Amino acid sequence: MSSQTAAPEAPPAPAPAGRATRGPAPRRDRRGGITSRVAVNAVLAVVAVYTLMPLTWLLIASTKSYRDLFATNPFSLGDFAFLANLNALLEYNDGVFVRWLLNSLLYTVVASGLSTLISVACGYAFDKYAFRGREKWFGVVLVGVLIPSTVVQLPLYLMASELGLVNTYWAVLIPGLVNPFGVYLARVFSEGYVPGEVLEAARVDGAGEVRTFVKVALPMLAPGFVTIFLFTFTASWNNFYGALMMLNDDQLYPVNLGLYMWNQNVYQQPELYPLVIIGSLVAVVPLIVAFLCLQRFWRSGLTAGAVK
Repeated sequence: MSSQTAAPEAPPAPAPAGRATRGPAPRRDRRGGITSRVAVNAVLAVVAVYTLMPLTWLLIASTKSYRDLFATNPFSLGDFAFLANLNALLEYNDGVFVRWLLNSLLYTVVASGLSTLISVACGYAFDKYAFRGREKWFGVVLVGVLIPSTVVQLPLYLMASELGLVNTYWAVLIPGLVNPFGVYLARVFSEGYVPGEVLEAARVDGAGEVRTFVKVALPMLAPGFVTIFLFTFTASWNNFYGALMMLNDDQLYPVNLGLYMWNQNVYQQPELYPLVIIGSLVAVVPLIVAFLCLQRFWRSGLTAGAVK
């Protein structure tokens, strides 16, 4: 009886180099993912409704007559009186609303432009120049960011009173030139946008410090400049308390202070109520226009430093 030996089994082939063996792929919880998306979208919808509801009411109310403002539902339409309300707004008290609107543009555009230029120059200096006490002075700037603007209004009023600037354009313009938060942002933008090697190359070519800043650094800081300008523009346009402290001549009022004074008199003069509503709508338009025109620079400025 002969016995046969079985051939030995061949060992399993080794896995190709560079390929790792994978276990079974984990199952994704599709139900949980859908639930999360629904919850996030619901929260965003609630936030959007909460944000847009006042503006929606303002837009609808500006089209109503005085009678329909109180006789109809707040979010229902009445007789279309938008053009009549706008005409009454522009003609009331010899067109004082137009004067307020021009005052706001003066305070905002001039103060915001100069303040942004000063902030960018200071932030650039804090970033690119080494001088004694640099970080300590920058710490003082950061302390200024933490102080609410309303806290300094009384000292500013006392200083303006001593200088004889109360109830003048300068009483609103000069305090608007100082922006500690803008200096902080400008230093961040300078660190992210302006390489030191480019500045050294400009100096080697014979450019002075002012020319290097204006011709080389400032164009690189354009997105940051626009971002700081938008923040400053919004803050200046909404500067209510500072104007309230400094001004008592209605010909110098900005638009927000003028509308506030009208709103204080609606019980004695009910015809002012529609004017306050449509005036508030018109006062929002410059902010919307500014953001729509400069949003491209603003978005790129907000991503500064995100990618190195």
